[in-house]
Amino acid sequence: MHPTRRNLPQLLGEARRWFDEALLAALDEADATPVSPTQLQLFTVLDEQGTTVSELARRMGVTRQTAHQAVHGLMRSGLLEQVPDPASARQRLIRRTPEGERAHSRAESLLEALEERLADRLGREAVDALRAALEEPWGPPPSVAVPTQR
Repeated sequence: MHPTRRNLPQLLGEARRWFDEALLAALDEADATPVSPTQLQLFTVLDEQGTTVSELARRMGVTRQTAHQAVHGLMRSGLLEQVPDPASARQRLIRRTPEGERAHSRAESLLEALEERLADRLGREAVDALRAALEEPWGPPPSVAVPTQR
């Protein structure tokens, strides 16, 4: 019997969890401000100039309420702040505080170190090829017909 072949989204999800778990463990070891996996994901989709909660929720693929809870937890930790949106009097932008910028910079350095560890395990060529494939523009999601059952 052949083992079930996992699909690409499953493999990409497992790869993402590998990085997230290693990053969270490294931050914990460094006595950094504790963050949840959802809060960590929020940091990765936040624009430098700030992002609305609705846009954060869309980018994360979560409800607005979930994004809102993550934002407020990070605001209580002093990593994020809310500021008026210069483009709309009705909206507010979420952005990093100076402490949030330091935390983001620390996380970026840790991710670079993790990528090097991965290159040690899989080989530099494999990691560079993976990066190159993921950086290519994929275009909009295609329309694919659902296969009929036999």
